[in-house]
Amino acid sequence: MTSEVIIDAGQKEISIALLEDKRLVEYQKEPREASFSVGNIYLAKVKKLMPGLNACFVDVGYERDAFLHYLDLGNQFNSYAKYLKQVKSDRKRLYPITKASRLPNLPKDGSVQHTLSLGQEVLVQIVKEPISTKGPRLTGELSLAGRYLVLIPFDDKVSVSSKIRSSAERARLKQLIQSITPKNFGVIVRTVAEGKRVAELDAEMKVLLKRWDDLITKVQKAQEMPQLVFEETGRAVAMMRDLFNPTYEHIHVNDAEICKAIKHYVSLIAPEKADIVKLYEGKVPIFDAFDVTKQLKSGFGKTVNYKHGAYMIIEHTEAMHVVDVNSGTRTKKDNGQEQNALETNLGAADELARQLRLRDMGGIIVVDFIDMNLAEDRQLLYERMCENMKNDRARHNILPLSKFGLMQITRQRVRPAVDVNVEEECPTCFGTGKIKSSILFTDQLERKIDTLVNKIGVRKFYLHVHPYVAAYINQGFMSLKRKWQLNYGFGVHVVPSQKLAMLQYEFYDAQRQFIDMKEENDNH
Repeated sequence: MTSEVIIDAGQKEISIALLEDKRLVEYQKEPREASFSVGNIYLAKVKKLMPGLNACFVDVGYERDAFLHYLDLGNQFNSYAKYLKQVKSDRKRLYPITKASRLPNLPKDGSVQHTLSLGQEVLVQIVKEPISTKGPRLTGELSLAGRYLVLIPFDDKVSVSSKIRSSAERARLKQLIQSITPKNFGVIVRTVAEGKRVAELDAEMKVLLKRWDDLITKVQKAQEMPQLVFEETGRAVAMMRDLFNPTYEHIHVNDAEICKAIKHYVSLIAPEKADIVKLYEGKVPIFDAFDVTKQLKSGFGKTVNYKHGAYMIIEHTEAMHVVDVNSGTRTKKDNGQEQNALETNLGAADELARQLRLRDMGGIIVVDFIDMNLAEDRQLLYERMCENMKNDRARHNILPLSKFGLMQITRQRVRPAVDVNVEEECPTCFGTGKIKSSILFTDQLERKIDTLVNKIGVRKFYLHVHPYVAAYINQGFMSLKRKWQLNYGFGVHVVPSQKLAMLQYEFYDAQRQFIDMKEENDNH
């Protein structure tokens, strides 16, 4: 199986698509200005104590206060609190963590009102982004994640991933990491560290320790609360850190700055793979060029079609995700209803495993498969689902089919489920149901071009239109495009874009920055 990553960096948001054998399996998008990423560390103040919940609310600058439970403060909270006071007491000379004294662990049966006080400063890390009406979820156990290692301040243990089976390799890694870890730090060795050389692990340890030094220096100098003291690497680079594997053939990026950051990161962790990061400079939108747009349009929405006319309906309720499997127009096989149901269900299991990753669905998922009478068929379906979910990085649990033919799945939820709305309000009539005569559409475009060139003074620009409209503009020897170029200069470029509706258009300047040419009366 080959994998490639396509990154579309727009003005307002960054979208990342992971393709496996050219099929879209993961998709993430994040606003450029989003600041509440999992992994961010804040110096913040306790805003409200909730003894009944044994928890508190902390102001990290989000519209809803973040939630911190007593049990999430971490065993070493007392040591953190003392060290925080020592760091804040001297703004000129930084008190090193290696000299800090360790205090007894926080008791598990303690209470929040005896541990924290209103207005107290705490160092906290986001473990769950704001979802729906809930604010971010916090922890007091800080960790700095790298590709091979996770650094944990005020811990003293070196733990090795249980997925590394070889006892000799586990012992080697443990001994090696213990020899390079400074006092008052603990480390978790990740699965991908298996077989790695001392130099690679030592280099990453130095990078993580530098991050800690930068973080604690910001804490020392912080004047206002809340203060972001450590920002998780950009979404694109963070995804590379978690997803990167040797089967990647290409990483295509349409933004020079992000391309440079990813190339730098890949060259650090896998120097031999640095050349797979390529800057996309084609005129067609990057997602169109790699067939991502079409897969997004067909992969999201309430109804998802898969093999031979069968389809599934995916609904998101407040409590859970509900999936209904239907055979649809699938033709019945000669070998009976049972075989037909089994094949439809197995196809649904394949598609559902992809949909869970694609939409990043979390929480409880209940699937209503087509009823099957044979116990061996139900077992086969359960095993197929388990096998399909092996590639899923999120923690999950799958139960065999109940006697009602329902399968229950729980899947770790860290971010809100991705939802691409494929049924949009008409961008041409803006919901009024009335549009200008379509025969006049190209006249309207020409007026916009005239305004852009002669009034605003933009000589070179890109006009994005639906592929059918682009074909019409480009057709013939003396095409519309050619006439426009003769009248307004050869800086006029027409680009087909699959994401646009039939009579929708967008203008971009030479630097690919969006130019808003909409008018109040466009739809009248």
